[in-house]
Amino acid sequence: MNNLLYIKNMVCPRCISAVSEVLTELQIETTAIQLGEISLRSPISLQKRELLATKLVAAGFELILDKNSTYITQIKTLIIDSIRNNNGRTRCNYSVLIAEKLDQEYAVISKLFSSIEGITIEKYGVKQKIEYVKELLFYKELTLSEISFKLDYSSVAHLSSQFKQQTGMTPSAFKKLKGPSHSSLDSL
Repeated sequence: MNNLLYIKNMVCPRCISAVSEVLTELQIETTAIQLGEISLRSPISLQKRELLATKLVAAGFELILDKNSTYITQIKTLIIDSIRNNNGRTRCNYSVLIAEKLDQEYAVISKLFSSIEGITIEKYGVKQKIEYVKELLFYKELTLSEISFKLDYSSVAHLSSQFKQQTGMTPSAFKKLKGPSHSSLDSL
């Protein structure tokens, strides 16, 4: 049995905490828990794995069992992590990042992702960026200029254009909404 487990829908530190609680409840020892991935101290039985899968679903997550789904989850996790932890660094090249981390040719990974998800990796990255922009706008802690810098947009105009293209409204119009909705991660 493998000592690495992959979890779908882990996108933030709160998710890590929620998964950690499930693991503690089931007395499953880990060496590390990060977005989308759990490193087990030792392999677990099939029965315990099934119980873990059930508990994770109840908490809004999913244990990934097949190889292709594992790749897709890893790709999504890498993209989300690079967006949320970018902080104005040099533009992230998804093709290089993903190929290096998965130790696979990008063309193969990209084709797999598109065939399963029905969207390119680049478009998925844009959708994730806009979801993060929506979150940042909702909490009103950063200006649009600060958000543009944080997410490495070339300009506020570029961010605004991409935002309108994805949501059908400008960032200013979105800010005026009382309860902005976020897309489910599964729908992205």
